Amino acid sequence: MVNEQELEGMLRAVSLRVTRPRVAVLGAVILAPHADADSIIGAARAELGSVSKQAVYDVLQALVDAGLVRRIEPSGSPARFETRVGDNHHHVVCRSCGDIADVDCALGAAPCLHASNDHGFVIDEAEVIYWGTCPDCAAKRLVDQQNLTITRSDT
Repeated sequence: MVNEQELEGMLRAVSLRVTRPRVAVLGAVILAPHADADSIIGAARAELGSVSKQAVYDVLQALVDAGLVRRIEPSGSPARFETRVGDNHHHVVCRSCGDIADVDCALGAAPCLHASNDHGFVIDEAEVIYWGTCPDCAAKRLVDQQNLTITRSDT
């Protein structure tokens, strides 16, 4: 766990002024990787007592711009935030519960993948999102299917 002095040092290292909202938001992102803005707002309010949504959104944008936080946007999900930056890792998302986990680079160093046609772009990053079912949801689905089978055989 990161203490307040370490959070302040992280902000200073990227030339951001240290403010209570910035410290609270950065701490919330560290404690809950892949959290959405609403969750981060709740955590910041628990820490500070009160803070506006707009202030949290502004802090998140400042942290993203400074390279301390990465914003990911899985299809059909609100934006998520994490502090694992600079390594071009990917994500796996559960189609059932929306849980997100990190996946290391598919192959080699960034950008990890090579486009079949770069259309003249200088590609410096590749973002891959794997979709599937997490172990908890898969187990629940299996139990539900077994219960349905038992119920059908009882009739």
